[in-house]
Amino acid sequence: MPYIIREYLPILIPIIILEIALMIYSLSHVLKHDRYKFGSRTMWILIVVFIQIIGPILYLTIGREDE
Repeated sequence: MPYIIREYLPILIPIIILEIALMIYSLSHVLKHDRYKFGSRTMWILIVVFIQIIGPILYLTIGREDE
């Protein structure tokens, strides 16, 4: 492993864990609910999966319907 990657590993691991946790939470919420403030289920699944870190945050802030 190159030296540069080892140097940034303590910073990258928490970011990766946060990203995965946000993605799992957002996807589970998208799949459990039928109503959204904006868009459809398919659109939100694609946004959460393909737009890293920003996608789940977008869904949680503007996509999900208040319960």
